[in-house]
Amino acid sequence: MQENDHTDAVDTYSRLFRLDGRKAVVVGAGSGIGRESALALAAHGATVVCADRDLKAATETASMGKEMSAYALDVLDGEAVARAAEELGAVDVLVFTAATNVRKHLLDYTTDEFDRVVSLNLRASFDLVRAFGRGMAERGRGSIIGFSSIRSVAVEPGQGVYAATKAGLVQLLRTAAAELGPSGVRVNAVAPGVVDTPLTAQIRSVPEWSDAYASKSALGRWSRPDELAGAVVYLASDASSFVTGSQLFVDGGWTAIDGRYTPPS
Repeated sequence: MQENDHTDAVDTYSRLFRLDGRKAVVVGAGSGIGRESALALAAHGATVVCADRDLKAATETASMGKEMSAYALDVLDGEAVARAAEELGAVDVLVFTAATNVRKHLLDYTTDEFDRVVSLNLRASFDLVRAFGRGMAERGRGSIIGFSSIRSVAVEPGQGVYAATKAGLVQLLRTAAAELGPSGVRVNAVAPGVVDTPLTAQIRSVPEWSDAYASKSALGRWSRPDELAGAVVYLASDASSFVTGSQLFVDGGWTAIDGRYTPPS
């Protein structure tokens, strides 16, 4: 390899994670992982639309970086999702983080609670992939990134319906990867462990529960929302140009450990 070839390679690698000239839509950007994902994408050069049901929160996120704007979107409204895909035009990256959970044993679940969890975690994801994936396929490029969970593979009593939606989401995204791949669209999932967000505030507020969850991971702590942002940038960028149909665990080693055992001293 000649010196110029080395120089070209170094230059190419230095821009692997850059997103200049690309437009990203982050659904759930009003707080938590969605907010940090939006900020990270913008920091790497993307023009970012911060979409959230809470427009005030989305606007606050948009004010934190350059080339960022806010957009009101209720993903439970399928027509609104389709309209957003049309109004926002050509989108290169779609990230969606919105989810909900009702912590109850299956025998205590009501039909309404089941429908609420499935509607946001799975049906809304289906609508987003379908609406934005269509335009990406037509343009021959794009990256779709959904958020699953360690619960897609590891079950805890009281989280059965949530786990079912996250496992279902992974299979939905894998199918989308298979169907949209020939058109140049990549589809992947990020699977967090226990993250300090509004969704987990109820658990985090009880010291015994909080400590128990922290001790399960190899790193012995909860993660911060910003610690998921790197995975999003990676999957959105050319650094992952041959990655699709994958689930990237960012769980502090949670799924690598089958329980914990501290021997007596």
